[in-house]
Amino acid sequence: MAVLRIVPNLLSADPQALATFYVDIFGIDIVMDAGFIVTLSNDEQQTQLSLASGGGSGTELPVLSIEVDALEPILERLEKAGHAPTYGPVSEPWGARRFYFKDPAGHLINVLIHE
Repeated sequence: MAVLRIVPNLLSADPQALATFYVDIFGIDIVMDAGFIVTLSNDEQQTQLSLASGGGSGTELPVLSIEVDALEPILERLEKAGHAPTYGPVSEPWGARRFYFKDPAGHLINVLIHE
């Protein structure tokens, strides 16, 4: 099991307008625009920032999105730690399989793989 990336998500009523601000200020590019979420990154995909009006599929916006190469080991570790997913696992229409859980501090975390 390897973590491939961790992406913060910023809540915005207008993700496209906020994306334009960050593109203009920092010179990063829009690499995905799904309407409810816009993801910004550099050419090397080393930095990312997602700007969203929600979490997609009618869900709350998680504070972190953690991409991994396999969901099952994470689900097993969560179960052993006494945590259960609050959403999913589910395959989303935009090509991600994911689930949410709350960390011990109550932060909503999105764990995903790209299908």
